[in-house]
Amino acid sequence: MSTQPLPDTLVRPYGDTLDDGRVQLSFTLPVPLDDNAKEAARQLAGQMGIEEPAVVHSESMGTGFAFFVLYGRCRHRVDMSRIQVAKPDFEVLDKEAVNAKIARLMGRKLVVVGACIETDAHTVGIDAIMNMKGFNGHKGLESYHEIRAINMGAQVDSEDLVARAIDEHADAILVSQVVTQKNIHLDNLTRLSDMLEAEGLRSRVILVVGGPRISHELAKELGYDAGFGPGCYAENVASFLIEEWARRHVGQHAR
Repeated sequence: MSTQPLPDTLVRPYGDTLDDGRVQLSFTLPVPLDDNAKEAARQLAGQMGIEEPAVVHSESMGTGFAFFVLYGRCRHRVDMSRIQVAKPDFEVLDKEAVNAKIARLMGRKLVVVGACIETDAHTVGIDAIMNMKGFNGHKGLESYHEIRAINMGAQVDSEDLVARAIDEHADAILVSQVVTQKNIHLDNLTRLSDMLEAEGLRSRVILVVGGPRISHELAKELGYDAGFGPGCYAENVASFLIEEWARRHVGQHAR
Protein backbone atom coordinates (compact mmCIF):
# COMPACT_ATOMS: atom_id res chain seq x y z
CA MET A 1 0.00 0.00 0.00
CA SER A 2 1.41 3.36 -1.01
CA THR A 3 1.43 6.20 1.47
CA GLN A 4 0.85 9.85 0.76
CA PRO A 5 3.99 12.00 1.05
CA LEU A 6 4.10 14.33 4.03
CA PRO A 7 3.62 18.04 3.40
CA ASP A 8 6.91 19.94 3.09
CA THR A 9 5.89 22.11 6.04
CA LEU A 10 5.96 19.16 8.48
CA VAL A 11 9.44 18.81 9.95
CA ARG A 12 11.22 16.99 12.73
CA PRO A 13 14.87 16.65 13.75
CA TYR A 14 17.44 15.47 11.21
CA GLY A 15 20.27 13.13 12.17
CA ASP A 16 21.66 10.75 9.55
CA THR A 17 18.79 10.80 7.05
CA LEU A 18 15.95 13.20 6.35
CA ASP A 19 13.02 12.89 8.77
CA ASP A 20 14.71 10.24 10.92
CA GLY A 21 13.94 12.30 14.04
CA ARG A 22 17.29 11.55 15.67
CA VAL A 23 18.04 13.77 18.69
CA GLN A 24 20.58 14.14 21.46
CA LEU A 25 19.33 14.84 24.97
CA SER A 26 21.30 15.68 28.12
CA PHE A 27 20.31 16.24 31.73
CA THR A 28 21.44 15.76 35.34
CA LEU A 29 19.67 13.59 37.90
CA PRO A 30 20.03 14.04 41.69
CA VAL A 31 21.17 10.43 42.21
CA PRO A 32 24.54 8.65 42.41
CA LEU A 33 25.87 7.26 39.14
CA ASP A 34 25.19 3.54 38.83
CA ASP A 35 23.26 1.13 36.60
CA ASN A 36 19.96 2.05 38.22
CA ALA A 37 20.59 5.72 37.52
CA LYS A 38 21.33 4.95 33.87
CA GLU A 39 18.10 3.02 33.55
CA ALA A 40 16.22 5.87 35.23
CA ALA A 41 17.64 8.28 32.66
CA ARG A 42 16.63 5.98 29.82
CA GLN A 43 13.07 5.61 31.13
CA LEU A 44 12.73 9.35 31.63
CA ALA A 45 13.69 9.95 28.01
CA GLY A 46 11.03 7.48 26.96
CA GLN A 47 8.42 9.31 29.02
CA MET A 48 9.45 12.50 27.22
CA GLY A 49 8.39 10.94 23.94
CA ILE A 50 11.83 9.79 22.78
CA GLU A 51 11.71 6.42 21.03
CA GLU A 52 14.54 3.90 21.41
CA PRO A 53 16.42 6.01 23.97
CA ALA A 54 19.99 4.94 24.71
CA VAL A 55 22.43 6.31 27.28
CA VAL A 56 25.65 6.96 25.34
CA HIS A 57 27.54 8.87 28.01
CA SER A 58 27.32 9.28 31.77
CA GLU A 59 29.52 10.71 34.49
CA SER A 60 29.38 11.59 38.15
CA MET A 61 28.80 15.26 38.94
CA GLY A 62 29.80 14.92 42.57
CA THR A 63 28.17 13.27 45.54
CA GLY A 64 24.58 12.38 44.73
CA PHE A 65 24.45 13.74 41.15
CA ALA A 66 24.91 12.12 37.74
CA PHE A 67 25.00 13.58 34.21
CA PHE A 68 23.71 11.74 31.14
CA VAL A 69 23.76 12.08 27.37
CA LEU A 70 21.20 10.05 25.43
CA TYR A 71 20.38 9.46 21.77
CA GLY A 72 16.95 8.55 20.51
CA ARG A 73 14.24 9.21 17.98
CA CYS A 74 11.69 12.01 18.24
CA ARG A 75 8.27 10.81 17.13
CA HIS A 76 6.75 14.28 16.81
CA ARG A 77 6.69 16.72 13.89
CA VAL A 78 5.93 20.43 13.79
CA ASP A 79 4.00 22.26 11.09
CA MET A 80 6.10 25.25 10.02
CA SER A 81 3.11 26.80 8.24
CA ARG A 82 1.39 27.30 11.60
CA ILE A 83 4.29 29.10 13.28
CA GLN A 84 4.21 32.87 13.61
CA VAL A 85 6.84 34.39 15.89
CA ALA A 86 6.07 37.86 17.21
CA LYS A 87 8.81 40.37 16.45
CA PRO A 88 9.08 44.15 16.38
CA ASP A 89 8.23 45.79 13.07
CA PHE A 90 11.21 47.81 11.88
CA GLU A 91 13.85 47.91 9.19
CA VAL A 92 17.38 47.02 10.30
CA LEU A 93 19.71 49.77 9.14
CA ASP A 94 23.48 49.92 9.15
CA LYS A 95 25.36 52.26 11.47
CA GLU A 96 25.67 55.12 8.99
CA ALA A 97 21.98 54.97 8.09
CA VAL A 98 20.99 54.97 11.76
CA ASN A 99 23.11 58.05 12.43
CA ALA A 100 21.68 59.83 9.40
CA LYS A 101 18.11 59.01 10.41
CA ILE A 102 18.61 60.25 13.96
CA ALA A 103 20.16 63.50 12.73
CA ARG A 104 17.38 64.04 10.21
CA LEU A 105 14.46 63.28 12.49
CA MET A 106 15.65 64.37 15.93
CA GLY A 107 18.17 67.11 15.28
CA ARG A 108 20.02 65.98 18.40
CA LYS A 109 21.53 62.85 19.88
CA LEU A 110 19.36 59.92 20.89
CA VAL A 111 19.99 59.28 24.60
CA VAL A 112 20.07 55.67 25.76
CA VAL A 113 20.66 54.52 29.35
CA GLY A 114 21.37 50.82 29.85
CA ALA A 115 22.09 48.43 32.68
CA CYS A 116 21.88 44.92 34.07
CA ILE A 117 19.41 45.39 36.89
CA GLU A 118 19.12 44.11 40.45
CA THR A 119 21.29 41.04 41.24
CA ASP A 120 22.35 40.37 37.65
CA ALA A 121 26.12 40.72 37.46
CA HIS A 122 26.58 39.50 33.87
CA THR A 123 27.62 42.41 31.65
CA VAL A 124 28.34 40.45 28.46
CA GLY A 125 24.96 41.26 26.90
CA ILE A 126 24.73 44.94 27.79
CA ASP A 127 28.38 45.49 26.85
CA ALA A 128 27.90 43.80 23.48
CA ILE A 129 25.15 46.26 22.62
CA MET A 130 26.41 49.45 24.25
CA ASN A 131 30.22 49.42 24.49
CA MET A 132 32.36 50.94 21.77
CA LYS A 133 33.93 47.64 20.69
CA GLY A 134 30.58 45.82 20.54
CA PHE A 135 30.62 42.13 19.68
CA ASN A 136 31.51 39.87 16.76
CA GLY A 137 32.52 42.77 14.53
CA HIS A 138 29.37 44.78 15.27
CA LYS A 139 30.27 48.07 16.99
CA GLY A 140 28.20 49.08 20.03
CA LEU A 141 26.00 52.12 20.55
CA GLU A 142 28.89 54.14 22.00
CA SER A 143 30.39 54.20 18.50
CA TYR A 144 27.29 55.83 16.98
CA HIS A 145 27.95 59.57 16.61
CA GLU A 146 24.27 60.43 16.97
CA ILE A 147 23.67 58.31 20.09
CA ARG A 148 24.64 59.20 23.65
CA ALA A 149 25.01 55.78 25.29
CA ILE A 150 25.29 55.56 29.07
CA ASN A 151 26.16 52.06 30.28
CA MET A 152 25.59 51.81 34.04
CA GLY A 153 26.98 48.27 34.21
CA ALA A 154 25.80 45.42 36.41
CA GLN A 155 23.75 44.99 39.58
CA VAL A 156 22.06 48.34 39.17
CA ASP A 157 18.99 48.95 41.33
CA SER A 158 15.91 49.79 39.31
CA GLU A 159 15.51 52.99 41.32
CA ASP A 160 19.01 54.11 40.33
CA LEU A 161 18.38 53.28 36.68
CA VAL A 162 15.18 55.30 36.63
CA ALA A 163 16.85 58.21 38.42
CA ARG A 164 19.72 58.25 35.91
CA ALA A 165 17.28 58.11 33.00
CA ILE A 166 15.51 61.15 34.41
CA ASP A 167 18.75 63.06 34.96
CA GLU A 168 19.95 62.29 31.42
CA HIS A 169 16.55 63.04 29.82
CA ALA A 170 16.80 59.58 28.28
CA ASP A 171 14.83 58.70 25.19
CA ALA A 172 15.27 54.99 25.86
CA ILE A 173 16.11 52.55 28.64
CA LEU A 174 17.87 49.33 27.66
CA VAL A 175 17.86 46.48 30.17
CA SER A 176 19.84 43.24 29.98
CA GLN A 177 18.80 40.18 31.98
CA VAL A 178 21.05 37.14 31.83
CA VAL A 179 20.42 35.62 35.27
CA THR A 180 17.17 33.68 34.95
CA GLN A 181 17.24 31.14 37.78
CA LYS A 182 13.75 30.59 39.21
CA ASN A 183 12.49 33.18 36.68
CA ILE A 184 14.00 36.05 38.69
CA HIS A 185 14.28 38.00 35.41
CA LEU A 186 10.49 38.18 35.23
CA ASP A 187 10.27 39.73 38.70
CA ASN A 188 13.06 42.21 37.94
CA LEU A 189 11.60 43.30 34.60
CA THR A 190 8.06 43.60 35.93
CA ARG A 191 9.26 45.72 38.84
CA LEU A 192 11.06 48.16 36.56
CA SER A 193 8.09 48.51 34.22
CA ASP A 194 5.72 49.04 37.16
CA MET A 195 8.07 51.62 38.64
CA LEU A 196 8.12 53.64 35.42
CA GLU A 197 4.32 53.50 35.26
CA ALA A 198 4.02 54.68 38.87
CA GLU A 199 6.37 57.59 38.18
CA GLY A 200 4.40 58.57 35.08
CA LEU A 201 7.47 57.99 32.91
CA ARG A 202 6.51 54.92 30.93
CA SER A 203 5.06 56.78 27.96
CA ARG A 204 8.06 59.11 27.83
CA VAL A 205 10.76 56.48 27.32
CA ILE A 206 11.25 53.60 24.92
CA LEU A 207 11.73 50.52 27.10
CA VAL A 208 13.74 47.63 25.63
CA VAL A 209 14.99 44.38 27.17
CA GLY A 210 17.46 41.80 25.92
CA GLY A 211 18.75 38.45 27.14
CA PRO A 212 19.09 34.73 26.39
CA ARG A 213 15.53 33.94 27.46
CA ILE A 214 13.92 37.09 26.12
CA SER A 215 11.51 37.16 23.20
CA HIS A 216 9.56 40.06 21.76
CA GLU A 217 6.31 38.41 22.82
CA LEU A 218 7.48 38.07 26.44
CA ALA A 219 8.75 41.65 26.48
CA LYS A 220 5.38 42.98 25.33
CA GLU A 221 3.60 40.93 28.00
CA LEU A 222 5.83 42.51 30.64
CA GLY A 223 5.08 46.05 29.45
CA TYR A 224 8.15 46.66 27.29
CA ASP A 225 8.25 48.06 23.76
CA ALA A 226 10.55 45.37 22.38
CA GLY A 227 12.55 42.31 23.33
CA PHE A 228 15.77 41.07 21.72
CA GLY A 229 17.17 37.58 22.15
CA PRO A 230 20.44 35.93 21.08
CA GLY A 231 21.82 36.88 17.67
CA CYS A 232 20.88 40.56 17.86
CA TYR A 233 23.44 43.35 17.61
CA ALA A 234 23.62 47.08 18.27
CA GLU A 235 22.24 47.93 14.83
CA ASN A 236 19.08 45.94 15.59
CA VAL A 237 18.50 47.87 18.79
CA ALA A 238 19.48 51.25 17.33
CA SER A 239 17.25 50.76 14.28
CA PHE A 240 14.29 49.89 16.49
CA LEU A 241 14.88 52.85 18.81
CA ILE A 242 14.85 55.50 16.10
CA GLU A 243 11.94 53.80 14.34
CA GLU A 244 9.92 53.75 17.56
CA TRP A 245 10.88 57.36 18.33
CA ALA A 246 9.72 58.38 14.87
CA ARG A 247 6.44 56.51 15.31
CA ARG A 248 5.73 58.36 18.53
CA HIS A 249 6.88 61.82 17.53
CA VAL A 250 6.48 61.97 13.76
CA GLY A 251 3.35 59.84 13.71
CA GLN A 252 4.50 57.43 11.03
CA HIS A 253 7.33 55.07 10.10
CA ALA A 254 9.80 57.63 8.78
CA ARG A 255 12.21 55.53 6.77
